[in-house]
Amino acid sequence: MQTDGSTTRPPGSPRRSAPTLLYARPGIVVTAERFTVGRTSWPVAELTRLRTARGPHDRLALRAVAVSAALIGAVGVLLGFTGGLQRLTASAYLTLGVVGLLPLLLVLLGDRWRPPAYELWGWHRGTEVLLFSSDDERQFGQVTRAVQRAREGSRLGAWQDPPATAPVWRPTR
Repeated sequence: MQTDGSTTRPPGSPRRSAPTLLYARPGIVVTAERFTVGRTSWPVAELTRLRTARGPHDRLALRAVAVSAALIGAVGVLLGFTGGLQRLTASAYLTLGVVGLLPLLLVLLGDRWRPPAYELWGWHRGTEVLLFSSDDERQFGQVTRAVQRAREGSRLGAWQDPPATAPVWRPTR
């Protein structure tokens, strides 16, 4: 046993190199062999049919839209049954029209404040799996490109560095 932390290998044993790192951030690591998110890890060679999608809309925004649309509809029905629509002034009709646009405004604001997440889906051993989800478009793009590059590398063979003994190309003059 070595006391300085170095190790010895038997002569002739192959030297194992570290896997090619394509993306690394806290909780997300993409190498040429594996894709790891949190505690879940997938071999890249087993991932097929990769696709991207947007996640569901925010539940709070959807509920606000549903409640406001139901209240506006209920007020309209009540005014129609009571005969109140004939007694309204032009400004009241204008106000009802503006209030009728409230659900649309809530949809737009909800998507602006809390946009749907970006999702990376793929097939792993015959099952479709959510591989990665993020609300940061830039990070999502970087992770997606790294996984696609890893897939291409595994499909084409392996990630190999060019041999160091290759002659250097020089133009003839």
